Amino acid sequence: MKKLNLFELFCGVGGLSHGFEQTGRFEVVAGLEWDPTIAESYSKNNPDAQVFVGDICQFDVEEVAKKIGKPIDIIVGGPPCQGFSTRGKCLGKEDDRNYLFKEFFRYTKFFQPKYFVIENVASILGTADGYFLDMILSEASSQGYTVNYGVLDSRYFGVPQTRRRAVFIGTKKGEIKLPFQDLNRKQVSVWEAISDLAYLESGEGEFLSEYKNAPESAYQKEMRKKSKKLYNHIATQHSDVAIYRLSLIPPEKGKEFLPKEHLTKSTFGGTWGRLEKDKPSPTIVTRFDTPSNGRNNHPFLNRSITPREAARIQSFPDDYVFYGNKSSVIKQIGNAVPPKLAKAIAEEILKAEDE
Repeated sequence: MKKLNLFELFCGVGGLSHGFEQTGRFEVVAGLEWDPTIAESYSKNNPDAQVFVGDICQFDVEEVAKKIGKPIDIIVGGPPCQGFSTRGKCLGKEDDRNYLFKEFFRYTKFFQPKYFVIENVASILGTADGYFLDMILSEASSQGYTVNYGVLDSRYFGVPQTRRRAVFIGTKKGEIKLPFQDLNRKQVSVWEAISDLAYLESGEGEFLSEYKNAPESAYQKEMRKKSKKLYNHIATQHSDVAIYRLSLIPPEKGKEFLPKEHLTKSTFGGTWGRLEKDKPSPTIVTRFDTPSNGRNNHPFLNRSITPREAARIQSFPDDYVFYGNKSSVIKQIGNAVPPKLAKAIAEEILKAEDE
């Protein structure tokens, strides 16, 4: 069966396209990313794809098409979302980043793919009284697309993490539903995701290492299926005072156990919090290596989670490797779309394709 050619804009490390690829029905033929280090990770994980590095606004789409040399069946991407994020300043119309979705539609207009997928933070649907939502729907309609949109939470799709994302699915073939969120589905817990990796202390670990423990859950077996080695399992070297503060916090608890003199000023909830073993993780963000940044510390070890543990929580399989310095790697993982969520979206598109 012929595969559908996929082009990913604002590709980051490629969580969205990897989920599509996992269906076996999509071929990632191109990606576009402005950050060279992140683009390197994308390229190494997608060796057959043409990767364009730079500002999307500066590319001539006709030249891009010539270099790809193939028709594009679907364009996917997540235009930068900081301007919409509730963790940011929510500048709405005043933030230039909020208009980069127009570049997305410049590419759909040229390539005329059968399908497109845009993902973003959930708050995009209400920012500026729906101004951006209306613009996205209007632009899609002018190009002949029917769009379904809504908010999906990754924990209902086999991801051990609560992560709410706005998703737009556009098609020129009838209408495509968003994947069904089964609220009664058994959710994968943090411990089912990372228990086999619970041995490093602060500052320990290597880019490449051996697995120390056998997989302890079905989820771990799935994540390890194609990987004989363990990558990116490196614990951040925390300061002595950070380690001491964590040592005061019992397993799965938080800053309520810290004495006043050790409470730090942070605007984020859950600061100094430990992950709870039997629940999905809160949303993984781009500073998960910092103990004071939120509930991203190991359930009982005195450290934050490692990049590989964060990747597991994001549902990246262990053979998906992250390259670059520490700050780049945590950004790659923290900004990514969970592949399992992306796969669920891809499966809905395939239903329409096969009708």
